[in-house]
Amino acid sequence: MTSPVNYKTLTVDISNKVAHIVLNRPNELNAMNVDFWHEFPSVIHDINNKSAARAIVISSTGKHFCAGMDLAVFSANGADDNIELGRKHDQLRRLVLKLQDCFTVLETARMPVLMAIQGGCIGGAVDMVTAADCRYCTSDAFFSIEETKLGMTADVGTLQRLPKLISIGLVKELAYTGRRMPAEEAKQAGLVNQVYDTQESMITAVLAIAAEIAARSPLAVTGCKEMINYARDHSVQDSLNYMSVWQSGMFQPQNDMMEIFKAKAQNRPPEFAELTQIDPTKIF
Repeated sequence: MTSPVNYKTLTVDISNKVAHIVLNRPNELNAMNVDFWHEFPSVIHDINNKSAARAIVISSTGKHFCAGMDLAVFSANGADDNIELGRKHDQLRRLVLKLQDCFTVLETARMPVLMAIQGGCIGGAVDMVTAADCRYCTSDAFFSIEETKLGMTADVGTLQRLPKLISIGLVKELAYTGRRMPAEEAKQAGLVNQVYDTQESMITAVLAIAAEIAARSPLAVTGCKEMINYARDHSVQDSLNYMSVWQSGMFQPQNDMMEIFKAKAQNRPPEFAELTQIDPTKIF
C-alpha cells in the first residue's frame, strides 16, 4: 500500500508490514530543508501511532544519501533582532530541541528502524542515522561530522549517540577533524552492520531483513527494542530490574508463543495481532 499523502521531501510505501521511506530530493542531495523537518517526524509518528508497519526502512535517492542540514532552516527561523538577548537565545535553544525531537522519534517508535545509506551521509544525516536501530551502506558511502568544518558543534544527536555505537576516541577524532569515515572503516568500527556493492543490492537486502523482522511477534520485537535502548543508557542491574518489570506485564505465553507452536505444528507462518493503535488526541 502506497501512502496517499503527497510529501515534498520523501515518499512512503507500506507493503507486507514494512514501511519504506525514501528521501526524495536527489537534485538537492536530499538536504534537510524546512519541509523535511515537518514531514519526517510526522511520517514516523503516523506509522507508529497507527501500527501501520512492523519495521521501517529509510533509504534515499541520487548519488548521496543526504547532505545534511539545509542552512536555510536557520534563516527561516531567524530571531527578531528586537527581542531581548536572553529571550533570543532561549528561542534558539527551543529550535535545537525541536530539531533533536525530529530524530528522537526513531528511537521512540515501537518498531525497528533500518537505514540504507549510499554515498555521502553528512552532518545532520549522521544525527539521523545514529538514532536508528541498524545501519547498512554501500561501498562508496562515507560519514562526516561536517559541522566542525562550518565552525559549529553538531547539536542534533551525533555527539550523544555515536559514542554509544563506536569508540569514544574515534568519535572525538571524527568530530574534531570533520574527516570522512569510509564504508569499510564504518563497518570495522561497528557503525554499520554490512557493506554492499550497489545501492540496489543494499536496498533489496535491507528490505529482506525488515521482512524477517515483520514476520516476528511485534510485541516481542518492540520489547527487544525497549530493553536494548534502556540497557544502553543504564547499569546492568537497573536494566535487569526493568526487564523483570517489563516481562511481568508483557509476557503472555498463551498468545504469541502458543501461536508460534500451533503454526509450526500446522506448517504455516504464525499470525500475530498488531500492536494497539495510539490516538495522540485522546487521554482516555
